[in-house]
Amino acid sequence: MQDILSLNLIEIENILISFNEPKYRAKQIFNWLHKNMVTSFDEMTNISKKLRDILSYKFYIPNPEVLEELHSKDESVKYLFSYGEDTLIETVLMKNSYGYTICVSTQVGCKMGCTFCASHLAGFKKNLTAGEILAQVYSIQKKLKQKISNIVIMGIGEPLDNYEASIRFIKNLSNADGLNISQRNITISTCGVVPRIYDLANEGLSVTLAISIHAGDDIVRKKIMPIANKYSIEEIFQATKYYFEKTKRRVSYEYALIKDVNDGKEQANKIAKNLRGTPSHINLIPLNSVSESGYEGTAGKQIKEFYNILQSQNISTTIRISKGQDINAACGQLRRSKELA
Repeated sequence: MQDILSLNLIEIENILISFNEPKYRAKQIFNWLHKNMVTSFDEMTNISKKLRDILSYKFYIPNPEVLEELHSKDESVKYLFSYGEDTLIETVLMKNSYGYTICVSTQVGCKMGCTFCASHLAGFKKNLTAGEILAQVYSIQKKLKQKISNIVIMGIGEPLDNYEASIRFIKNLSNADGLNISQRNITISTCGVVPRIYDLANEGLSVTLAISIHAGDDIVRKKIMPIANKYSIEEIFQATKYYFEKTKRRVSYEYALIKDVNDGKEQANKIAKNLRGTPSHINLIPLNSVSESGYEGTAGKQIKEFYNILQSQNISTTIRISKGQDINAACGQLRRSKELA
């Protein structure tokens, strides 16, 4: 059976034509799936029972089971979803002054192996389909009963390692016949899969690209991010320059501050040098410590010093407010604890 939630409108039209059904039914079905967020074909009340039966036989609608739902004092909610055996993923709902944001996962586990991150600890299992990524949003949207304003693709997994599904997710999520979430309100994060950054630039999308940079030079980056052995910082900045030239969208850089690893003045100055004169923004992140990594997050005073160095060199910088500290905040922690139980 095929995941129908991953299909775009044209693909559904072609399927209906092959069933000798009128083409206009495709828009009705797409609307049921992506605006009404149904989880059963029987809910499509303006579709004939015959067609519903055919769809039920050939397709399925991803609908994750909620295994755990953890509520933080800051109103963040972390969901542990399952799509069946060996498919535990995490999705986070965050409440901000401008509305609600959902952070989605794109893979069950991660291949990237960043040493400070919990996402890879339980191993890589599989790529999620576009429909399985969408279903995370739809499941939470229906529970919340309020409009989601922003999406960040930076949960478990490397979205550019699951490229086609991530792109399908963005296009279906932003479709006017679905939830119609503006692409400008969608951020896709990568640890630096350089060839795919070029591909993303050529997609004609208006999403925000976020780069998990986490170091000012390749020497430090290689110690904490294995991807740095394949793609250098110079190659990443060349790719992001191309991304801006093609999209006119400012690139964001994520920088998790790790005590005595990447939080010194030298690293701050190197990052500033790389970003100087480029339309970019750097987001400093107090590290959510993962016990298996052995790393500690940088203290608040030193985070501020790092911030001041960047600001003094006219680098647009913010310090992210950590959310969900009391509910296994770091990506992969809840999944890891469940699998070890």
